[in-house]
Amino acid sequence: MTKQIVATNDAPAAIGPYSQANKLGDLVFTSGQIPLQPDTMEVLQGDVTAQAELVMKNLMAVLAEAGADATTVVKTTCFLSDMNDFVAFNEVYGRYFPSNAPARSCVEVARLPKDVLVEVEAIAYVK
Repeated sequence: MTKQIVATNDAPAAIGPYSQANKLGDLVFTSGQIPLQPDTMEVLQGDVTAQAELVMKNLMAVLAEAGADATTVVKTTCFLSDMNDFVAFNEVYGRYFPSNAPARSCVEVARLPKDVLVEVEAIAYVK
């Protein structure tokens, strides 16, 4: 198997030495998505609900480019800058995984890139 780099203009470009995602066989491993607006590469200002919505939209764009989608996600890791935002984040997240939800870890971290409030990464398979 050969690793493929996944890249789409519908999600923020990588801002460092990493890829939006890697595909190996039928598996897709995304990098963490933060609330950057793909067209401007600016952080979306707003509360965790607004930022989580953009994060999930960006994540779905990367997955789509790789041939995956929300129904094929098997694991996510979610990072919050404040666990008090968990309920609001979970409401947004739940809309993307209304049934057959993936396994998930959700942790509070001291700081996220560009001081955003949320970051999400995923592992999925290609149908």
